[in-house]
Amino acid sequence: MVRDRRIIFAASFLRAVANGLIGVLAGIYLAQLGLDPAAWGAVLGAGIAGTAVGAAGVMFWGDRMGRKRWLVGLGVLAAAGGVVFAFSSQVVVLGAAAFLGMLNSLGKDRAAARAIEPSTGDAAGRTRAFAWYNVIQDVGHALGAALAVLPPLLRDFAGVDPLDSLRAAVILYSVLYAAAGILYLGLSSQAESPTAALRAEVSPQSRTILAKMSFLFALDSFAGGFQGSALFAYFFHAQYGASEAAIGMLFVGARVMNAFSHLGAAWLSARIGLVNTMVFTHTPSSLLTFTIPFTGSFELAAVLFLLREGLSEMDVPTRQSYLMAVVKPEERTFAGGVTNLARMCARAIAPVFAGSAMQALTLGAPIMAAAGLKILYDGLLYVMFRKLKAPEER
Repeated sequence: MVRDRRIIFAASFLRAVANGLIGVLAGIYLAQLGLDPAAWGAVLGAGIAGTAVGAAGVMFWGDRMGRKRWLVGLGVLAAAGGVVFAFSSQVVVLGAAAFLGMLNSLGKDRAAARAIEPSTGDAAGRTRAFAWYNVIQDVGHALGAALAVLPPLLRDFAGVDPLDSLRAAVILYSVLYAAAGILYLGLSSQAESPTAALRAEVSPQSRTILAKMSFLFALDSFAGGFQGSALFAYFFHAQYGASEAAIGMLFVGARVMNAFSHLGAAWLSARIGLVNTMVFTHTPSSLLTFTIPFTGSFELAAVLFLLREGLSEMDVPTRQSYLMAVVKPEERTFAGGVTNLARMCARAIAPVFAGSAMQALTLGAPIMAAAGLKILYDGLLYVMFRKLKAPEER
C-alpha cells in the first residue's frame, strides 16, 4: 500500500506539472493561432467537458472496471489529445482534441483521476492527508507554471518561431501525462476498491446530502470557470502586456501560497470546523478577486492575486475531507464521482461565457462575475451545512 501511495503521489505530481504549464499558456497559445477569445473559450470549455465525461465514467464504472485501468487510460488519452492539440490549427480539431484529451486549462489538477486515487484514511488524519496530497500537487503546479518560461527562452536563445515555442510547451504537457500513465502501470491489486465487484447502494440521507453538495459545487465551479488560470493568464497578458515568463513566475508564487493555505486549512479546521473554514476563508478571497480588474498596473494586480491565492484554496482539502466524512465508506467513490461530475459540467460551459464576455464587454468582466457567484456559494453552503458536522466534530 505504501508503494501504491508513492506511485499515486508521483503520478499526480506529474499531472500537476502538466496542468500548471498548460494553465498558463493555453489561452496565449490559442490566441497566437489566431483564435479570438470567444473561439478559444469554446475550445477550453470542450476540454473541461471531456473531463466531465471522464468523471461520469469514474462515477459509474470506476470501481467495477478497476482503478488502475482507469488511471492508465486517462493518462494515455490526455497525452494523445495533447499531441493533436499541439499540431492542429483548426478550431474543430482543437476542440475535439481538447475534449478527448480532457485538456485542463484551469492551472490546477481537477482531473477525473482525483475521484479514484485512493486517499481516504481515519477521521483523525483524513483532513491532514488531503492537505498533504494537495501540497504535493501545489509543488507540481508551481513547477509547471515556472516552465512557462520555456517559450521565451526558446525564442530569445534558440531563435524559435513564437508559435513553435508555444507548441513545444504543449508537447511537453503530453509527455508529462504519458509519464503519469506509465507510472500507474505499477499499481498493485491493493489499490483497487474492496467492493469493486459490487454496486454500492447510496442511502437516502447520503442522496440528499449529495444532491445539495452537487448543486453548490456546480455553482462554485461555474464561477471558477470564469477565472481559470488560462483566462487569468490571458487577462494579465492582454490587459497589462505581461510576458509568459512574468505570468509563469506569478503563478509559481500563487501555488506557493496555495501550499501554505492547504496546510493552514488542516490546522484551522481542527479549531473552527470544516464548514466554517470553507466559508470564512473563501469569502475574503472572492472580495480580493473582485478588486483585481480595477488595478492600474500588473504589479498591483499581482499582489492582490497572490493574497487571493493565499485564501482561495483553503476550502479544497476541507471540502474533500467533509465530503468523505458525511457519507459512508462504501459510498465514497460514488460521492467523489457525482460531485466531481457536477463541478466539471458547470465548469465546462463557463469558459465559453467568459471568452464572450471578454470580447463583448471588458477583459475583467468574467473575473468580477466569478467573485459575486462565489460569495453566493459561500452563503448557501453555510446555510445548508452549518449544522451537519463531520464525525470528529460531533
